[in-house]
Amino acid sequence: MKIELNKEYITLGQLLKIADFISSGGEAKFAVKEMNILVNGVSENRRGRKLFAGDIIVVEGNKIELVK
Repeated sequence: MKIELNKEYITLGQLLKIADFISSGGEAKFAVKEMNILVNGVSENRRGRKLFAGDIIVVEGNKIELVK
């Protein structure tokens, strides 16, 4: 899946909501602790992690590429 950024960056919590892994922003706090999330091959559990175009995020085995 590719997601186009219309600003400089997006947070991991926002990405989870846009990609329909969670239904509300409030769920992000718990989701990042429970889900297997990799950002550019490194495990990540901070919902505020800034993601930029070119980053590859894998959430529970689902690959997401951020593009400009």
